[in-house]
Order: sequence, then C-alpha cells, then structure tokens
Amino acid sequence: MNRLKIAFIIVLGIISFAACEKDDICVDGDTPLLVIRFYNATDTASTKNVTTLRVKGLGQSSNVDTFADRSTADSLSIPLRPDSPNTTYLLIANSADEEEVEIGNTDTLTINHQTKEVFVSRACGFIANYENITPDLTTDSDNWINNIEVVSSTVENSETAHVKIFH
Repeated sequence: MNRLKIAFIIVLGIISFAACEKDDICVDGDTPLLVIRFYNATDTASTKNVTTLRVKGLGQSSNVDTFADRSTADSLSIPLRPDSPNTTYLLIANSADEEEVEIGNTDTLTINHQTKEVFVSRACGFIANYENITPDLTTDSDNWINNIEVVSSTVENSETAHVKIFH
C-alpha cells in the first residue's frame, strides 16, 4: 500500500509539472508606426526640416505623443487607428500660440489604410499591420505640403519611411 501511495504521488507530480506552461515575455508585440519623411520640393532627393511642427489627431485635444511638440525635424512617426479605415492628422508647420489660438499653417492629412491583424505570440497577442496606405491631403488656399509620395504601401515595421512629404 505504501508503494502505491508513493507511485500515485510521483504520477500526480509528473502530471502537475507537465501541465505547467513556460512564462512568456512579450518582446516583439508593438504595432508599427507610420514613418513620414519630409523632403525639399525643389530638390526632391534632399530631406528638409519642418520648423516647429505640431501634430494633432483630428478631433483630439492633445498632441500626438510619439513626436515632440513643436520640434523641428525631417521625419516623424505616428500611429494609425486599427479600428478605422482611415486616420486624420493636422500637421501644423510654424506652430505658435497667440492668445491660446494656434496661428501656424495647418494642413489636414488623412491616411486611408486596411488593418491586418497579425498573431505575434501567446504573450503578445495580436498587433496591427497596415496595408494599402493611401494619403489624402485636404487642399486649402495655403497648403505648406506640395506633394505626397507613398514609398511603401504596407506598414509592418517602424524602421524605414513609408511616406514622403515634399514642402
């Protein structure tokens, strides 16, 4: 009887440990950002900084947190909405406040896209990649953006530029 109890405990222990799963840590679980590079409209091979750029999502009260507000840069990375077929941003060049009113030159850029969910791992779950990126610039009387070119119509990483904006 004693040997039967020991054998039962050993079998129960083996089953218990076999049922344990390895602890997963999510390392690669970030949805990529859309990378935009700014270029000189007259010398299209040269990058060109946008002075005191502010980036706001349409209808949002705060600025995009993936880009330093009112910084001067030749590129930016912004998130796309996985729950919508498009994402609209206000890109404000020469941004400044005058009595709490924005006085910079605002261009409205809508990025149309298709969301593709990708399973990364059990720990990370799903991320969103984007396909068929097509930008749409709202034309006004004072656009600072002259032209837009899609470099890569899929967003699967944040390492290279997806869109070129000429100004």
